[in-house]
Amino acid sequence: MKEQNKKIVITGIGALTPIGIGKDEFWSGMMDGKSGAGMITHFDATDFNTRFACELKNFNVADFIDAKSARRMDPFCQYGVAAADMAIKDSGVDLKSLDLTRFGVVYGSGIGGMGTYDTQFRTYMSGGPTRVNPFFIPMLIPDIAAGQISMRYGLMGPNYATVSACATSLHAIIDAYMILKLGYADYMICGGSEAPVTQMGVAGFNATRALSTRNDEPEKASRPYDKDRDGFVMGEGAGALLLETLESAQARGAHIYGELAGVGFSADAHHLTAPHPEGKGATVAMKMAMNDAGISPEEIDYVNTHGTSTPLGDLAEVKAIKSLFGQHASKINISSTKSMVGHLLGAAGAVESVACLLAIENQTVPPTINIDNLDPEIDVDVTPNQPKKREVNYVLNNGFGFGGHNATLIFKKI
Repeated sequence: MKEQNKKIVITGIGALTPIGIGKDEFWSGMMDGKSGAGMITHFDATDFNTRFACELKNFNVADFIDAKSARRMDPFCQYGVAAADMAIKDSGVDLKSLDLTRFGVVYGSGIGGMGTYDTQFRTYMSGGPTRVNPFFIPMLIPDIAAGQISMRYGLMGPNYATVSACATSLHAIIDAYMILKLGYADYMICGGSEAPVTQMGVAGFNATRALSTRNDEPEKASRPYDKDRDGFVMGEGAGALLLETLESAQARGAHIYGELAGVGFSADAHHLTAPHPEGKGATVAMKMAMNDAGISPEEIDYVNTHGTSTPLGDLAEVKAIKSLFGQHASKINISSTKSMVGHLLGAAGAVESVACLLAIENQTVPPTINIDNLDPEIDVDVTPNQPKKREVNYVLNNGFGFGGHNATLIFKKI
């Protein structure tokens, strides 16, 4: 174990989102206030209560993975490998010159290979156990994206997955940060991916009454902070970050998107699926992250919220922000990029971290779209419908998961 006062920075990012493949398309889509929602095409959703989702569009797996390897990966794994490939290439790191035993991966998924499970269960029911694909388990398990990323590049450092529902990829980033701080690696790929738009995925979330059923206007269904919000919109995709020390990045002349200045995590210890109504667990995570960063609430410029578009969740998070930030809550911008890309479950935090870093890069806060009638209980600046140019030095990013898992990151402009 080594010194823990190293500064950890992000030098590579990758994003596959329903509004754009790659960081440039993703940013452009956010600046245009684009909605990624549409009617489901992955299967016939006629009999479902929710018939729309934010599907990943224009993804060509052949751009990233050979055909044989792709056949042995669930889509969530394909997305993860592609996002990691983007981040590594974006970082400009020369893998051939590195000690790859010092290059690790922490990459998660909240659900894993749900599509593979659906397909193979039907195969089992129609043909019996001998018809199940021998790659069924290796395609299904949530850790396999981390394994595939390591095998693709020969990365022999710390390697595992996090699974904490919708906080999954923020926890992956937190773990990567701590691994670097403690000196167990020099470079880390981290993030998460998800491909939950399947029959059982949609049916399951419909059963929990968590999904919007605005089937007549899918592009307007994800509407955090609007008084007519009725649930989240399921999304799919992936996000990846390459982390290293500031010293390393400066030595090789890398482009630095920002510093990961602080992290926090907590539990609500309250309910299976509902957040604490006053956001007590969220407050603990945010306070911990600011303490880790050594900053006060008054230094935060922008909060990228969990903001799922659920009646309880949106209000609880805003209550936590107001409780913690006090009068400064009126001076920050908050926004939910889920209004555009939907809720990517275990991948949400990583994709939103990319949005935070691009907000710092462009000194612009992405909007919360689809706010037609702001909930009167939401009395903060939610950056409605249009992006906002402003000084962005510190960004706080929240992610919360079923089971009461809370995670917060703070990114800092370098």
